[in-house]
Amino acid sequence: MPKDPRNPDDLSIEELEAILARKKLEARGARLRRFRKSGRALRVRRDVDLQVGIESYRATPETTAESGVQKAKRNSTGASKLLLGVEIAAVMGLLFVLFSGVGAVKSLNQEVAEARLLPSPTPIIRAVVLPSGHTPPSSPGGARPNDAEIPANLRPLVQSMPAPEIPKSSPAHAQRIFIPALWDSPAPVVQGDGWEQLKKGVGQHIGTANPGEVGNVVLSAHNDIFGELFRYLDKLKPGDEIILSTGARDFVYKVTGTRIVEPTEVSVMDPTPRATITLISCYPYLIDTERIVVSGELVDS
Repeated sequence: MPKDPRNPDDLSIEELEAILARKKLEARGARLRRFRKSGRALRVRRDVDLQVGIESYRATPETTAESGVQKAKRNSTGASKLLLGVEIAAVMGLLFVLFSGVGAVKSLNQEVAEARLLPSPTPIIRAVVLPSGHTPPSSPGGARPNDAEIPANLRPLVQSMPAPEIPKSSPAHAQRIFIPALWDSPAPVVQGDGWEQLKKGVGQHIGTANPGEVGNVVLSAHNDIFGELFRYLDKLKPGDEIILSTGARDFVYKVTGTRIVEPTEVSVMDPTPRATITLISCYPYLIDTERIVVSGELVDS
């Protein structure tokens, strides 16, 4: 092999390393040849591999450098393909998350729209007894809320429940009720039908329909205390008028029927598919063990 005419200072590190490795292989090959001539070494497969290695190192430094560049290019191409695959997977994952989020928002909006189409709001917690219940004024302790009406297994639950939140005043709320067959003048209507609310007038059960709306307007009052506003509900007949007023207008309902029920017959307060009204009070007078329920339907909208 001809000697490289270039000055060693002009060679690169890779070229110098290649020359050094070639020199080591050539020296090793020369030693083996001497050993074989003197009978101290045998030719085996490894000698052939060594000769092939020597021949490969006899390539020019330029060729060796070029092979390194090609190998680097191959490695770089493989890494680029791997990075491209990772980026594609990340984009696909992001698109999946975005489309899933859009679907969830669309579903939520649809549920809200459907909820807004309900005929009237309903209470979060269903009542277990009808409102206006109390002990008779003639009882030893006088008139007071009658917890004995609540089923024994439900009393701890009812007693642990917070008082319902009274809604803010709205022009759509009932403000007055007038029953011409019973009264000479209207009575006030308040939101809520708890003990304190029924001291002030006729109470509307929270969550029931407003006057004129599709649904059941549920009103209650006492029959023998706090003004005895609903004392004579049993005198009403089908066709009698119940006039319910808001701040803007009057709504006329006509009585359709009367019945006596147990205090736990809370189904009378359920929403209805038509604009209806339900009046509730204790019964009989001064005994108060049951409820009288008067039903009516809107006739002037």
